[in-house]
Amino acid sequence: MMRKILIGFSLLLIMTVISACTLGATSENNKGEGSAESSESVSTNSGEYVIGVTYTTPETGSTHLGMEKFKELVEEKTGGEVVVELYPNGQLYASEREAIEAAQAGNIEMTVAASAPVAGFDKRFLALDLPFIFPDHETAYEALDGELGQTLLDGLHEIGLVGLAYGETGMRHFSNSNRPIETPEDLQGLKIRTMENEVHIDTFKEYGANASPFAFGELYSALQQNIYDGMENPINLIDQMKFYEVQDYLTISNHAYTATVGFMNAEFFNSLPEDIQTAVKESAVESMDYQRGIARQQDEDGLAITKEHMEINELTSEQKQQFIEAAGPIFDKYEEDIGTELMELARSYSK
Repeated sequence: MMRKILIGFSLLLIMTVISACTLGATSENNKGEGSAESSESVSTNSGEYVIGVTYTTPETGSTHLGMEKFKELVEEKTGGEVVVELYPNGQLYASEREAIEAAQAGNIEMTVAASAPVAGFDKRFLALDLPFIFPDHETAYEALDGELGQTLLDGLHEIGLVGLAYGETGMRHFSNSNRPIETPEDLQGLKIRTMENEVHIDTFKEYGANASPFAFGELYSALQQNIYDGMENPINLIDQMKFYEVQDYLTISNHAYTATVGFMNAEFFNSLPEDIQTAVKESAVESMDYQRGIARQQDEDGLAITKEHMEINELTSEQKQQFIEAAGPIFDKYEEDIGTELMELARSYSK
């Protein structure tokens, strides 16, 4: 009896092992049959390359909308081989200087920053901040998309960056809470917030203002608390940040044009296959051109809103000439930093 029980148990054990092996083999075969498709799906969804893009402006801003277009184009052109991750509104870095430093160090692959703080890393970019250097948007585009802009982008490799394309924040204008600005003398003694840029600060000092830089994200409170009397910004930002709630007067001055610059960590960019480099560059140019159009429309829409809250005046040609003449020393002061040839090229667009 015991022998029959042992034989029966042994047979049951053997059958169980055989069944398990068969099931395992079938499972492995099924896995192998679908593994290529599964692996490809993961690769396509997650991307072999990831480009993180950081910037300080909000989701409603033209830069973010332009970068959404950039993401769409890059992922489409590379068939999902590249995934673009967007970090707007200073999520990763509160200031543009920090974002640029992060891109230099390779802590983030890409950033879009105003050209003014870029000048803190490459003084040649000061050429774009010279007062009244571009009389209108079309002239600015001609310069940036031509020899002047390309020369500046080409120089970024010296500081570990690859320049991709120019967008814009746009034409800048005076605003304050004291009085209309019609002549340089009207700025005398006013506390004016500027971007972190030597040319901007010194230009306002030439006008007699007490000028200094201040964090953009904290500017509304500073104006509200009268830490500053005024500032200068494009209309689209005056609208989006509701600065019209804490400023009474706006002067349409077009005294400066601020481009944005899209650039990438050079080591990362150079590690990409050539076809992906081409896709990234093409997408940057196309998306930032698209962004310019949005910024222009936001200026137009923002002006309509701003008119409901602020007293607005526009400089006449004669008034503008007074500001141009008062800022004359700025060109001499920064010629060495910018370089004589680049300075002459930049000044050729102001005529």
